[in-house]
Amino acid sequence: MWRESVPGSEAVYAAPGVAVARCFSTLVSVRLERTGVVAGVVYLVLGVGWALVAGAPAATAWLLAVAACGAFIPGEANQVSLARAYLAAPALVYGLIGNLGSVAVVVAVAGLTDLVDGTIARRFAKPSNFGGGLDPVVDGLFMGALSIGLAAGGVFPIWLAVVVIARYLLPALAGGLLLATGRRPELRHTLTGQVSTVLILVLLGGVCLLRGLNQDASGLMAGAEVVIPIATVATYVHLALALRRPAAVAEPG
Repeated sequence: MWRESVPGSEAVYAAPGVAVARCFSTLVSVRLERTGVVAGVVYLVLGVGWALVAGAPAATAWLLAVAACGAFIPGEANQVSLARAYLAAPALVYGLIGNLGSVAVVVAVAGLTDLVDGTIARRFAKPSNFGGGLDPVVDGLFMGALSIGLAAGGVFPIWLAVVVIARYLLPALAGGLLLATGRRPELRHTLTGQVSTVLILVLLGGVCLLRGLNQDASGLMAGAEVVIPIATVATYVHLALALRRPAAVAEPG
């Protein structure tokens, strides 16, 4: 999880919309990456195999789209991050059909990739601005698919799905507004953003695991209905405070 510092910029924390714009502007200036092509082929083979076994052939279109974008993305760590974009398909499908045990497994794998990508980048490659932008994008894609699938499948209230989606959408809109007004935002993860993402993964994954094991999840569900909105509001507040502060001076290296 990396920081991009731009002198004279505004600061936007965990803003997926800004990250999309930055990622796109970077992609158009690069060529196919061998690492991206190889990883895309592996992900695609695994994904298509899953789609056939799960009886969800329509998900293949999403997997192909992610693989096509991933072919232009450099670095092993970024390819690990991109796994969460692929996992958005099974998260949505299993949520819709109510296979909650499988949803819990998918959430666990997604959480693992979120831990591993940063470690790989720190140990085997130089942390990049692009990697810092890609991370919140794939987080937003995965969380959006997960919450929509679970809400549509009747696992939790629709209003809670809206809160989860808003957790990633509103910061994206704030970043887009800065771009539209000609200001270049600084991408940076914050403690509140990281904590809120972890809480959402743990709470939603925990509810799915308990229900998948035919256990009572009402207490955890009640906790999710309180904690997730509070964590989301805290993220908004931190974002608002960040926008009021001048950007930090870029650090060497």
